[in-house]
Amino acid sequence: MTRIVVDAFGGDYAPEQIVEGALLAAADLDGISIILTGDERRLKALVSGKAGSNRVEIVHAPEVVQMDDEPVAAVRAKPDSSLVRGAQLVRQGEGQALVSAGNTGAALAAALFNIGRIKGVERPAISTLMPTAAGFSLVLDVGANADCRPTQLVQFAHMGSIYAAEVLKVHSPRVGLLNVGHEPGKGSQLAKEAYNLLQDAGLNFIGNVEGREIPSGHVDVIVCDGFVGNIVLKFAEGLASTLLGMIKEEAQRNLVCTAGALLMKPGFRRIKRRMDPNEYGGAPLLGINGVVIIAHGASNAKAIYNAIRVAREGVQNNYVQIIAERMAR
Repeated sequence: MTRIVVDAFGGDYAPEQIVEGALLAAADLDGISIILTGDERRLKALVSGKAGSNRVEIVHAPEVVQMDDEPVAAVRAKPDSSLVRGAQLVRQGEGQALVSAGNTGAALAAALFNIGRIKGVERPAISTLMPTAAGFSLVLDVGANADCRPTQLVQFAHMGSIYAAEVLKVHSPRVGLLNVGHEPGKGSQLAKEAYNLLQDAGLNFIGNVEGREIPSGHVDVIVCDGFVGNIVLKFAEGLASTLLGMIKEEAQRNLVCTAGALLMKPGFRRIKRRMDPNEYGGAPLLGINGVVIIAHGASNAKAIYNAIRVAREGVQNNYVQIIAERMAR
């Protein structure tokens, strides 16, 4: 039984949506049990008598790390918070994975302080799946490290390639470096030095990748620093939302458009699902010595359900140990 710890008070819609998603996962996903961390009285009221509650345990944690708290200070000042207590449970072996939709910086700090890094990893990276014409691409880092060294980008590439192969089941993942052009001499000093290192890193490195190529799906793993990656992620989320809104507006413009939209409704529904971030659940924090999934702050119950599913897949595929073994070499 895989025990997954869920920070029940992290996120914009905590604890109600977090608990609902956890109960859905407990009732539907085989081989898991859930540990909810947070205010015991409130959580018991939300869990009691619901489907899946027989596979849910509650660990009392009276403090809450707020979304606008300074991450490191909050983690140090609130040792009894739902987030920090969750990380401690993973460190102690009570849980095999942690899921949180709370303060991203605090989740990173809590994981570093309590679970620790994999030996040899300079910095952990947040990785996320982005929908493409061919399926999806794994992009990292998307927010953990605003400033990086070339060697760290190479480590991101290794960890992303391992995750793509072991969890996403991509054969010989194609790795690309996000840059402003294809030529090796293009880009910042960081990009130029990282390109040279990646050529000799023993990866299926295909070279530089421009931003416009991300949606094509020609690359399985895309590497960049966290500053650039977070901009790419937020832009993609905003663009998807805007495009779907524009399609809906055009579909209601006149009777002809409405009739055509009705015929296309099943296709539009599939496209919406592929572009919905809630379908992807959460972003694995690679480089931490345990499975940590960071969900979107605005996660609803479906997103939490999928984040727990991603956490289960990470534990079952043992990517943390595989990364540790390969980084040691």
